[in-house]
Amino acid sequence: MKTWKLVAGILSIILSVFVFFQSVLVGTANTMSANGEVGGSAGVFVSIFMLAGGIAVRNSQKNGGNIAVVILFLLASFLGIGLAGSFSDLNIWAGWCLINAVLAIISIFKQNKGVQQ
Repeated sequence: MKTWKLVAGILSIILSVFVFFQSVLVGTANTMSANGEVGGSAGVFVSIFMLAGGIAVRNSQKNGGNIAVVILFLLASFLGIGLAGSFSDLNIWAGWCLINAVLAIISIFKQNKGVQQ
């Protein structure tokens, strides 16, 4: 799990920058075309939660940190999937966040199992 935390944290931090700039461009295009979609704005929030989750996953040593990681990545995935609209790339980034949330849940159970033995 330590390797996953390191890799997921670094990738989430790097991807959050990419998602942020992509979301700003999509949000600008949505505003200019006045289509009423909020995928760009949702993408900005997804990138913020992804950045916070990436930082938290690298620094989480106990269950409290892993729970924070689960909450951050689940928020990002639900926002991304629910508000993507025509911004289909946001579903990919939300899927990445969902994978990280599931792995953080597995990490919580593995830590609890190691404590009980």
